[in-house]
Amino acid sequence: MASLTGQLLIAMPQMQDPFFARSVVYLCAHGQDAGTMGFIVNRTIESFTIDKIYAQLDIAPQMSADTPQLVYFGGPVAPGQGFVLHSPDYREEGTQIIGEEFALTASFDILRAKAKGAGPRQCLLALGYSGWAPGQLESEIKANGWLLAPADSELVFHAPDDSKWRRALAKIGISPENLSGDTGFA
Repeated sequence: MASLTGQLLIAMPQMQDPFFARSVVYLCAHGQDAGTMGFIVNRTIESFTIDKIYAQLDIAPQMSADTPQLVYFGGPVAPGQGFVLHSPDYREEGTQIIGEEFALTASFDILRAKAKGAGPRQCLLALGYSGWAPGQLESEIKANGWLLAPADSELVFHAPDDSKWRRALAKIGISPENLSGDTGFA
């Protein structure tokens, strides 16, 4: 299977895992030998904002946002570790560029830059990540657990979270009403 880096992973309706039911995952790394890493981009951590993280890190934002920026549940692996999925206009040592529309940074410096208004134009802060061992995700896709769609920054950074699953399906011409919860083989 070719690299899935930069794709969206869309949970099928029959996905029973409570972490991934109706989830959309941005895949930021995929390799046959290294496994897969991504972030759920449509599930926030209820009532947890970046301002609470700033307070914990003793970072004073220069200006207050009109609406609180929520923090996302990136996945069940390393839930205490923070990651920033963002537009590639911000770079520092350790930033991983993922195609033309995305980058990933996992340092406190990006949070300090954001607090000063010098951070990336678009970003999504996630705690934890979604990870699969080598070959595991490919097996789940073959078992009809997931669909793939091309990622775009509009869907990831700007679409309302409760619409991202339907919008990701629409990108590949699928209506949720046409998906069956049953699996089988022809």
